[in-house]
Amino acid sequence: MAEEFVVSNNEKSHRFEVIINQQAAFLEYRFYKNDIALMHTFVPPTLEGKGIASALAKYAFGYAKDNNLPVMVYCPFVAGFLKKHPEYNSQVDKQYKGS
Repeated sequence: MAEEFVVSNNEKSHRFEVIINQQAAFLEYRFYKNDIALMHTFVPPTLEGKGIASALAKYAFGYAKDNNLPVMVYCPFVAGFLKKHPEYNSQVDKQYKGS
């Protein structure tokens, strides 16, 4: 069974975060026009392989849906995540294809 992570929105830093043992994994975002742009995912090496980056991506798409924001994808991890989870493709702003 997949581990559940507590994801929070650090609005000041423009990133969704998971904090474990005082280490932060995050997905940076920016707002552009009426969209949310997913820019970069970072997971500390000691936290890799646990599904944290996927949890961040799922949270980001949930946030976008709840706030009626089309998604712009610039983060290579999120681009790969979309290939494995096509159920989120309908949220991607087709005008702005990044990675």
